[in-house]
Amino acid sequence: MAYAIDFAAVTAAAARIDGMATRTPVLRSDELDILAGRSLLFKCENLQRVGAFKFRGAWNAITCLGEEAEHGVCTHSSGNHAQAIALAAKERGVPAYIVMPTTAPNIKVRGVEGYGADIIFCEPTLEARESTATEVIERTGAVFLHPYDNSDVIAGQGTAALELFEEADGLDALITPVGGGGLLAGSCIAARATQPNCRLFGAEPIGADDAARSLAAGELIPQTGPNTICDGLLTSLGELTWPILRDHLESIVTVTDDEVVEAMRLLHQHLDMIVEPSGAIPLAAVLSDQFRALDGIGRVGLILSGGNIDPSKLPF
Repeated sequence: MAYAIDFAAVTAAAARIDGMATRTPVLRSDELDILAGRSLLFKCENLQRVGAFKFRGAWNAITCLGEEAEHGVCTHSSGNHAQAIALAAKERGVPAYIVMPTTAPNIKVRGVEGYGADIIFCEPTLEARESTATEVIERTGAVFLHPYDNSDVIAGQGTAALELFEEADGLDALITPVGGGGLLAGSCIAARATQPNCRLFGAEPIGADDAARSLAAGELIPQTGPNTICDGLLTSLGELTWPILRDHLESIVTVTDDEVVEAMRLLHQHLDMIVEPSGAIPLAAVLSDQFRALDGIGRVGLILSGGNIDPSKLPF
């Protein structure tokens, strides 16, 4: 079937972000390899501009807009996408209007403010986010850029996996966090074109496991009442991301918040990096009993999606 993007869209995005996004390092740790019983290669998007992979999709999407961007861009986001759109709009020289829930982490709110965007706060529900964004768009004429259900955003996110595959040939598996599915969907398209035998997995908190339930049921199941420390993974899958995940993923590994916190601690201890809960969840998944039981996996690529957490509020 035809998906929202193809591999040509990912390679075109890679060309657009070249020189704007950071080509983040791929790191490894002997100690973490021993703990996992496998060779782990970490794509460190916590070291990306705005501290998360989201800048890739934001810059690609804003670059793809023509004159319609002159009145600005608008999005709703609890944090990393908000910061990414704010910075990308600043680089492009257009206004940014960011709808954020009142529960958004202070470090992410400050990041958006620092890039000069206008923040409009709303109640922490999807309905409130969407209705507030609609009001902003009607008032300003800004173009809406969805946090994940946008083909240019998805293609941009896929460039993280593309870079990983360029540096780490012969991966047996790739695992990324899954919230709305933009990063994982883009990664699936990049993987199938460059390393077609690579097994594809998502990592998700048990308290927000709509993607795992959707994959098991074979149909899109909306997220309801999420409860997890992983604030970047609270959203439902999108209409554009779901078909890609449905057709390409082997499974989605679910873990507890306690397992996520332990993964954060291990990354700090062995890689000397602070990674936010949503970014650390791939390591938690790889260390889980569910993943350990899989045969035939020696080299695993993990995308650490972000590092935006207040160091004074680390849960470990």
